[in-house]
Amino acid sequence: MKVNIDCEIRGSLDKVSSQTRRDYSESLRELNLYVGQDNLLARLWLGDGITQMQLCEHLRCEPPTVTNMVKTLEQNGVIYRKRDEEDARVMRIYLTSKGKELEEPVRLKWKRQQDKLLQSISDEERLILRDLLKRMENNLH
Repeated sequence: MKVNIDCEIRGSLDKVSSQTRRDYSESLRELNLYVGQDNLLARLWLGDGITQMQLCEHLRCEPPTVTNMVKTLEQNGVIYRKRDEEDARVMRIYLTSKGKELEEPVRLKWKRQQDKLLQSISDEERLILRDLLKRMENNLH
């Protein structure tokens, strides 16, 4: 019995995760963005002029992954790189006006995705769900 419940939980988590990612990915494509690039931009919306290494740490991604995201976003006119004024070896990443303008539409997509995911779950259930998911997340570390 326990094995079946555990398998159902795992199966449900897999379905929720993959469908949510698929839906969100399609939604971001409307803005010419891919999953992950939104998180990179979200960090820059807090304050740009940071290094790729700082982005790697924030996103918990390998440097080549961040390099590819930065190149793509730069080619699309969303960000630009500029040498640090104090240390010419360091490149800093900044938002263009196009990158700044993406903040509201991306946040709206985040909100819509969240609302869709949680629409039939009460406030009390959300608290329980949050706690359970945090515990599951901690189990992975």
